[in-house]
Amino acid sequence: MYLTRPPMGFNTWNTFADNISDQLVREIADRMVSDGYLECGYNYLVIDDCWSLHTRDEQGRLQSDPEKFPYGIKALADYVHSKGLKFGMYSCVGNYTCAGFPGSYEYEFIDAKTLAEWGVDYLKLDYCYKPQTEDGARLYRRMGLALANCGRDIVLSACSWGADETHKWIKSTGAQLFRSTGDIFDNFGSIREIYNIQKNIYQYNGQGCFNDMDMLVVGMNGEGHVANRDNFCTLEEYRTHFSIWALFGSPLMIGSDIRSQTDATKAILQNKAVIAINQDPAYRQPYLFMSKPGNADVWVRHMDNGDLVFGIFNMSENTEMFPLSFTDHIGLNRTCGVSLKLFDVWDMKSLGTFKDIYVTHVEPHSSKLIRARICED
Repeated sequence: MYLTRPPMGFNTWNTFADNISDQLVREIADRMVSDGYLECGYNYLVIDDCWSLHTRDEQGRLQSDPEKFPYGIKALADYVHSKGLKFGMYSCVGNYTCAGFPGSYEYEFIDAKTLAEWGVDYLKLDYCYKPQTEDGARLYRRMGLALANCGRDIVLSACSWGADETHKWIKSTGAQLFRSTGDIFDNFGSIREIYNIQKNIYQYNGQGCFNDMDMLVVGMNGEGHVANRDNFCTLEEYRTHFSIWALFGSPLMIGSDIRSQTDATKAILQNKAVIAINQDPAYRQPYLFMSKPGNADVWVRHMDNGDLVFGIFNMSENTEMFPLSFTDHIGLNRTCGVSLKLFDVWDMKSLGTFKDIYVTHVEPHSSKLIRARICED
């Protein structure tokens, strides 16, 4: 199975952790449709850890917790599918999941077949409790083979946290996406740390195997499992978070409770112009346009229709000025006979047409996404 665009959807972990149930998943599925998330492209609904019993059945098959899921996983998958969504689940390469439930180690082919019979479309495969003598790449390759031969198209999301230089071997496993970082938390320091990791590995991203920067915390507002109730992100920091994930082409997996989102949160998560950057069919990697001391950078991404997108990310504690020289960094000098018509993606307004330089200021922890179109002089 080959993916040409980063997956989008919802995952239960950031908000609910072990507090999951059949009813909750059905409510989330309903709201993904009724509140416009599916229309925007969020089509995967993924149950994370803590869904199973602590023991396998006599045939070695995983068993769902009958108290949490009284109708079984197949019935729940059927309901999710009836809404036009795709259904995902969770396991681990080790003996146990991160929460201590049965992992898929040496049960890969049994588990792949079970997931296929249940109607699963997506498997998040974590990295906890891996035997120290085992090579992580080999375990992901084994599950990749199991899924490729289970009789159903199932996306393999390799959640190895960037450990063991995941980016160097992950494309050999059959995984369609890989986690390049540790877990995200609802504070700007966590977002900044994940962003800085990308500076050394962004070139490993690409169609077929996407660099997953972890689930979104947009809209958590200090609530839920990974929330920081004393220091959670501001609305502007959430916007910066979403802008970075969009420009770098990370999968967009919502982690906040969509049943109680504010209009301001929806305006971020459902911004179709920003989502279009993330989902651009050419899926070209960004390149560093400018880097200033103190963690303030400009990245550029070349879009399928010939536009450029400037991602201006001020991760510092000071307001920064960004002089964007088209000559120095893009090669569009005055002899080219073209200018750039600039459009602010978040503010939805034209910034004008500029020939060789554009200057802007960005507040601390803020960002700008500017889409540029070539126009003849």
